Amino acid sequence: MPLDEMLVFARVVEHQSFAGAALQLGLTTSAVSRSVGRLEAHFGLRLLQRTTRSLSLTEAGAEIHQACLRLVEDAQAVQALAGQLRQQPRGLLKISAPAVLGDLWLSPLLPGFCARWPEVQVQVDMTDRMVDLVAEGLDLGLRISMPGQIAPGLVARPLKTIRYVLVSTPGYLARHEAIGAPEQLLAHPFISLGYGQFQNEVELRPQRAGHQPAAPATRLLVNTPITIASSLGIIQALQQGQGIGVVADFAAQAALQAGQLAPVLPGWALCGKY
Repeated sequence: MPLDEMLVFARVVEHQSFAGAALQLGLTTSAVSRSVGRLEAHFGLRLLQRTTRSLSLTEAGAEIHQACLRLVEDAQAVQALAGQLRQQPRGLLKISAPAVLGDLWLSPLLPGFCARWPEVQVQVDMTDRMVDLVAEGLDLGLRISMPGQIAPGLVARPLKTIRYVLVSTPGYLARHEAIGAPEQLLAHPFISLGYGQFQNEVELRPQRAGHQPAAPATRLLVNTPITIASSLGIIQALQQGQGIGVVADFAAQAALQAGQLAPVLPGWALCGKY
């Protein structure tokens, strides 16, 4: 259906002239005249009686004009609705996030977000399994991942660089010989993250000072009697004196500051894909 031509026709009738319609629409008078001609050809009807001094609607033109007005009103309503949707988000926003990100980062932000956008309903799935965002109908996913691990077709934005650290409780460390070298880790039970490269493997490298060249890495296969796919879960288990764990730095920050956890081999940095 020639909607553009119908809009032009409605404006011609409104202004009772091609020139007036052309001025409002930002077209030339000849372009407006041709548009009305195309509409008449499309319907096979004469819509306007033209003289050198005036325009008047034919009987068919009057009926078509009423239909055009309704279409113009509907189009304007759609345009207004689109403008409102651009300015005021609304509807259901489905988010997936690992439990540690959801608990520490996402949950504290939600009340402020909903206060700012009251027409948006937020549904959060906190899970440490790898979720297929498309298959499960999710709008947004927070992920702890390495470059190149995002599925094709998804748009990704980096938010923060995360380091993983070796930690234990001060009490556990006090009961055992001081750990000064990576090889001493072999004598201790580990709690594994259960995903990424770290299943039962730890790779460490001495932290560099200034512009010193990178030292060779030390790779160890450690004893992992417990596997928990959550940094927060590992921290809770560690606080029961369960050994040593690898956790995300931001997840351990509060416990480290409170003295509930202590770093292990602070002069060494974990490397690899965790």
